[in-house]
Amino acid sequence: MKNNNVLFLFLLSILVSIESCNERRKTVKADTTDSSMEKEKTKSGIAYENFEGSIDGIKTQLYILQNKNGIEVVFSNYGQRLVSLMVPDRNGNFEDIVLGYSTLEEYQSNSGYFGATIGRYGNRIAQGKFEIDGIAYDLAKNNNGNHLHGGEIGFESVVWDVDSVSQNFIRFKRISPDMEEGYPGNLNVTVEYSLNDDNELRIEYTATTDKKTHVNLTHHSFFNLKGEGKGTVNDHILQINSSSITAVDEGLIPTGEIMPVAETAFDFNLPKTIKSGLEMEHDQLKIGGGFDHNYILDKGIENDDGLLIAAKVKEPTSGRVLEVFTNEPGIQFYGGNFLDGETNGKKGGVYERRGAFCLETQHYPNSPNNANFPSTLLVPGQEYNSVCVYKFSVE
Repeated sequence: MKNNNVLFLFLLSILVSIESCNERRKTVKADTTDSSMEKEKTKSGIAYENFEGSIDGIKTQLYILQNKNGIEVVFSNYGQRLVSLMVPDRNGNFEDIVLGYSTLEEYQSNSGYFGATIGRYGNRIAQGKFEIDGIAYDLAKNNNGNHLHGGEIGFESVVWDVDSVSQNFIRFKRISPDMEEGYPGNLNVTVEYSLNDDNELRIEYTATTDKKTHVNLTHHSFFNLKGEGKGTVNDHILQINSSSITAVDEGLIPTGEIMPVAETAFDFNLPKTIKSGLEMEHDQLKIGGGFDHNYILDKGIENDDGLLIAAKVKEPTSGRVLEVFTNEPGIQFYGGNFLDGETNGKKGGVYERRGAFCLETQHYPNSPNNANFPSTLLVPGQEYNSVCVYKFSVE
């Protein structure tokens, strides 16, 4: 009888062991499935397959940068678009803070510049014309008779090559051919993005040319620190280290006047809400329909890397903070005046008027036609270099 009990217990232990193994196998399979499902979407919920395709015979896809703090930056090689940017608030809750779309087709069919690299020339050139060594060049006119953001098919509307990518670094390259959109010279462009564990997204542009040409590259993310599609940015608290702007005419072309900002709507040297500036009377606000102006950065206010401290924005409810650093002489502050409330975002939220802001580091608009502005001329044998750092934190 004793031997039968021992045999029974032995057989029972084998059955329990087999069932336990089966349960573990089920668990592993479930975990693997969940992991696979996670890999089908970004942290912000964008499906990878929505950006997989081919344009002009070149493959398109998404690329992801991450750091140890959980920040995720998502790029498409179409237009070098920054598609989503997940950052935490003061309680550790992550939100996507840049406007954009959830499919490649939407970026192709809409003319906006959400998250794009802009070139060859960020901002406006009057009448789409400039001269180099007495030779007149006619550019594409795509903004009320002027040239804007590189023309009809600018850098935001082409597929870029990716020649290096890792967890926190990506390098895009492209050769803009001679006379593309009217610009002389074959321009060899490289743009590198790196995300460090100090929550700094560094963008570095370099370019060379085989003919004299004008270059002014910038980045065009539309930020809302509450989260994309979550109302206006009027309550954001803005600071810009600048004593003057380049005043503009009705076409938003600089007149050549350097306008002091002290005690005007444009004075953000001390932090104040964007709304408080909009509530002040100013002819330049009427012309631009709000803020859409180039700020001349004050020199001598630099970070440890020697970059100018350009701007700082804080969103009070989330505590999210964005700081901007650059080696450029100017920064365009755009307050989302032309968002029309008819564009649906990645999660279905409507992008209402002033539902985002842009801070675009740059040389001044229309520099090729204004000898008093810092030159944007690039000549053979020289290398163009521009740096922009977006740093994220909470307060």
